Amino acid sequence: MNNIIDGKKIARKIETKLKKEISNMKTKPKLAIVLVGDDSPSQVYVNRKKEAAKRIGINFVLYNFQKDIKQEKLISEIKNIQSKFKPNGLIVQLPLPQHLYASKVLNAIDPKIDVDCLTDINQGKLLMEKPFVEPPTPLAVITILENLKINLKGKNIVIIGTGVLVGKPLATMLLNRGATVIGCNSQTKNIKQKCLNADIIITAVGKKNILTADMVKQGTIIIDAGITMRNKKTVGDVDFENVVKKAKYITPVPGGVGPITVVELLANTVKLSKLKSAN
Repeated sequence: MNNIIDGKKIARKIETKLKKEISNMKTKPKLAIVLVGDDSPSQVYVNRKKEAAKRIGINFVLYNFQKDIKQEKLISEIKNIQSKFKPNGLIVQLPLPQHLYASKVLNAIDPKIDVDCLTDINQGKLLMEKPFVEPPTPLAVITILENLKINLKGKNIVIIGTGVLVGKPLATMLLNRGATVIGCNSQTKNIKQKCLNADIIITAVGKKNILTADMVKQGTIIIDAGITMRNKKTVGDVDFENVVKKAKYITPVPGGVGPITVVELLANTVKLSKLKSAN
């Protein structure tokens, strides 16, 4: 079906552009990832980032710590990585073990190398439309809409899921671009009606079939940014088989938002490397 968005194709196009940019740089950008514990999905995501970084010429280093590491020790290690390795981009792979309060750990990252845009400073800059970079998954959604040549000004957009990783920053980014945005969470009433009035629906929950065909009008654009594992298989939030019949465009899971998220993360690393060189 020609309404299915090929995220891998879009990602390859961005990779080619980045590879050319990096080949013209005097110093290769450096990306560091901090991984705590042995969470299987996290290991898969980190490997994808590593492989993509290698393909385009970014120096990649993984720092792996035991899941029982103390919060103070982890924060100390993050600061040590920044002072010794001097990366252009640093990520703490989420989720973290429960005893590690994520916000405190994430704020140990220098905002100028925070390629995930998760520090308090960078979240604030995003709100004020002055970001160093924009968060990769929301940015992947924007990239998809730009590839479809969608003019976001005045569009009615529903986001199902208002978490700090995708929903909240994405709402801000869409508002900054002139869209009308409704964010839906577990307390929202009449979600179905809100979705039926939408031009674009974006899901970011991580719960299978949270968006079904009866919630979607004909010709809606559907972006599925949710991921969950079912029987060792990656699935999204959308009842794809049925919703695809009504959607003008739709992203699959896997192969939709995910590959673009990885490459946007690398694009942020390149951007921050260039900003550092310019100063």
